[in-house]
Amino acid sequence: MSAREAIHITDVAPRDGLQNQAVHVGTEGKLRLIELLVEAGLRSIEATSFVSPKAVPQMADAGELLPLVQARFAALRTSVLVPNLKGLERAHAAGAQEIAVVLSATETMNRKNINMGLDQATEVSEQTIAAARALGLRTRAYVAVAFDCPFEGETPLDEVLRLSARMHAAAADEIVIADTIGSASPGQVKERMAALRSVMPIERLAVHLHDTRGMGVANAWAALEAGVRRFDASVGGIGGCPFAPGAAGNVATEDLVLMAERSGFTTGISLAGLLAAVDFAQDALRKPLGGRAITWLRRQREKDTQDNTRRLA
Repeated sequence: MSAREAIHITDVAPRDGLQNQAVHVGTEGKLRLIELLVEAGLRSIEATSFVSPKAVPQMADAGELLPLVQARFAALRTSVLVPNLKGLERAHAAGAQEIAVVLSATETMNRKNINMGLDQATEVSEQTIAAARALGLRTRAYVAVAFDCPFEGETPLDEVLRLSARMHAAAADEIVIADTIGSASPGQVKERMAALRSVMPIERLAVHLHDTRGMGVANAWAALEAGVRRFDASVGGIGGCPFAPGAAGNVATEDLVLMAERSGFTTGISLAGLLAAVDFAQDALRKPLGGRAITWLRRQREKDTQDNTRRLA
């Protein structure tokens, strides 16, 4: 690892963060959250998902939101989640430029999440990636429950490798290894990333971490040590899968940025800007938010404000 090497972060708060919240956030609220993330320096955001509004009501405005985001933030890399070809059709009609599919690594999780068995879900993911590429879209492929499944227990490494290789062969631009329920440990992350390097270039790999057991940042560091430079995170640590019992929030973007910057990497993302986004999301969702370092970060902001006030006095 070299000093000031760049780390690429995709903030998934507008999609994965909001999809499981009890408080509904309207289109303007989502747009404002994305605006604050862009102002903080995020260059890649997962904005919404084109799934059934009945299954995930928070994402019912996807067709309205996406054109607004792309019109306002033309330079932003904006991705959207689609479950199948029908979702891709809706996303394409709304002007999507990048889509993501989700393939769970166990039979039961696929049935709970998208009402398909593993074999069918794999085929649908491949078909959706192929159709998206034919339309000229960039593609991401999530391999979910890549460490443990809430229904089947530990996910076999061989299955994760097999499915990841299938997504790589389907020509997904990025394969995202997801610790969906936040059960992974740093040792497991290093082991699985090392094994995955044998089936695809490390440059194509990203990790999507949840912080259920408080090891999200440690797991991110383990992935960094294994050569991964692409990460999903969610500002304020908001998130959780509605179809995965026990899944807590994602690793907080502010925690990941703090860890990376203090360790000699560069992210291009402002911690002060992220705090503004956390404050907004906290007000919108009407509950306390923030990652592991949020108390320290807020104290630093207060101290900086006081120092600036004294200098101007």
